Amino acid sequence: MSEFNLPIVDIAPFLGGDPEAKKRVAREFGDAFENTGFAIITGHGVPLELAETLYKTMTDFFDQQMEKKTVYTPPEQAKGRGYLPIGIESVAKTLSGETPPDLCEALVYAAPHRSESESKNFWPDYPAPLAGLVKEWTGEINALSRHLARLSALALDLPEEFFEDDYSDPSLTLRFVNYPDQPVPPKPGQLRYGEHHDYGALTILRQDSAPGGLEVRDDTGVWREAPVVPDSFVINVGDLLARWTNNRWRSTLHRVSNPPRDLTGSTRRLSMVAFTGPNEHTEIACLPSCQSADNPAMYQPVTCGDYIMSKIKASHELSETE
Repeated sequence: MSEFNLPIVDIAPFLGGDPEAKKRVAREFGDAFENTGFAIITGHGVPLELAETLYKTMTDFFDQQMEKKTVYTPPEQAKGRGYLPIGIESVAKTLSGETPPDLCEALVYAAPHRSESESKNFWPDYPAPLAGLVKEWTGEINALSRHLARLSALALDLPEEFFEDDYSDPSLTLRFVNYPDQPVPPKPGQLRYGEHHDYGALTILRQDSAPGGLEVRDDTGVWREAPVVPDSFVINVGDLLARWTNNRWRSTLHRVSNPPRDLTGSTRRLSMVAFTGPNEHTEIACLPSCQSADNPAMYQPVTCGDYIMSKIKASHELSETE
């Protein structure tokens, strides 16, 4: 399979504050989302040591026996927090109906809003550093999300502070996903993570280089591998942001593939994903710079939280036979 030549955008000049540099980076950022819906960002400022330490800690968590992990499975799966074992989710159901469950397990955290407490999250006792590292990572990703919101505003021909109120108390869900080795062949049509569009605004992904990774469908309908760039994040547009921009920015179909069956050695993969968006009460109505008399708004306004929750529930509604 050929590699997708995704745009690589160094956002360090934008973070540096020079007005002309900000405009240049914003053009690159916006062009990526108008053309492919994906970009790879470097120069993001998130500490490499933190990323590597958290990755190793999450690996240790998933290496435990199943009975140790399921202690942290929430009583209501649709809430999507805590430990989610293999077999309860099929993200492709949101597009194509009945599909086999995805071949992954996850540990999921939702960053609390100002009116909430941390009690809604599940904090494993092992590994001991896990809770502190996740909280530190949450702060870094929240800061990056706010930078990307300002960058997005400029890229969409809006004032840099346009999204400030919407992102003052943002939505943020962290999903640490383990894709185990596959000693048993997958069922027909079963993938590590089925083909789907993301639900929210911008997704921030830190992926590793193990085989069987992110694939993006191009304009011709061909699936192509996303490249792995050291110390970078893959950013992509979700359905909510595509709606907000009147489809000026594209929510592109993607999936996580199964590794080839003839590989020897471990094909285990671990990804660290952040689903970002505005406050859950934000009304998503077509942005003023994305509509005109010749290009009217295509969608009715929706509330951010209601829209995302409807998508999450659909992905968890597996039939009893699964």
